[in-house]
Amino acid sequence: MARLILFNKPFGVLSQFTDRSTAGSARATLSDFIDVPKVYPAGRLDRDSEGLLLLTDDGALQARITNPRFKMEKTYLVQVEGLPDEAALAALRSGVTLKDGPTRPARVARIEAPDIWARTPPVRYRKSVPDCWLSITISEGRNRQVRRMTAYIGHPTLRLVRWRIGEWSLDGIAPGTWRDA
Repeated sequence: MARLILFNKPFGVLSQFTDRSTAGSARATLSDFIDVPKVYPAGRLDRDSEGLLLLTDDGALQARITNPRFKMEKTYLVQVEGLPDEAALAALRSGVTLKDGPTRPARVARIEAPDIWARTPPVRYRKSVPDCWLSITISEGRNRQVRRMTAYIGHPTLRLVRWRIGEWSLDGIAPGTWRDA
């Protein structure tokens, strides 16, 4: 039977089991949190992003989760700089054209600040620049796509938390912990 692990990846952790960097200092990896043989990430989260990372030992399931043709939705809670107006949100909803081509339309809503864990280190607070939270759901997963989308509309991402992938969510999973699906 296939194994599927739901992991709440903390900020600063690489989405791989080893650090191949030659930078000198070792960076945190999945092996610092998960000691389960033969499971591999189904997709990635950047080192500076947090949230749901799925790991499985089933190649077919991994392909269904990551391959864009299956259009598995991923929902992100995104803190952005500034206060995007309705035109900016409408652009995301209809799809924007990035350097690697147009994005599929996204579901986007402005939300209240979510009741989630504090980030370490905290997001830099600037008294003169407001920020707000968005819920963004996409059905593709290009490299740094959500960050590039919010930058495109002039509201850079300050914090990005992937909350849901398909039917699986972070509900009840603390940062740095995991559970079987």
